Amino acid sequence: EVQLVESGGGLVQAGGSLRLSCAASEFDFDDYIIGWFRQAPGKEREGVSCISSSDGNTYYTDSVKGRFTISSDNAKNTVYLQMNTLKPEDTAVYYCAATDRLSGGSYHACTHGMDYWGKGTLVTVSS
Repeated sequence: EVQLVESGGGLVQAGGSLRLSCAASEFDFDDYIIGWFRQAPGKEREGVSCISSSDGNTYYTDSVKGRFTISSDNAKNTVYLQMNTLKPEDTAVYYCAATDRLSGGSYHACTHGMDYWGKGTLVTVSS
């Protein structure tokens, strides 16, 4: 059974940085798309950033472009989300998610959902 375990969340002041990590286990897919979603209180879950293992193609939602960077270490089955210049509106539970359905690439996966999910890590940005 695929397991995704997030770490790195916490409390940070506005303008600060955090790096989230997601370690995937029992992950035997040759190619996959993996990324980060978030859900703020009272809001729907949204895809933040995703990356394709096959070609490194990435997707970012508009609100994080230029501030967040997704990267992956395929040998370690780990994906990272470097979050800089954090804003209070970035406060949310951040979930790692993955799929082996590659049609549509990272954009489609990030905007239409994934098949495997972690339990989430809370990021709180204070003003």
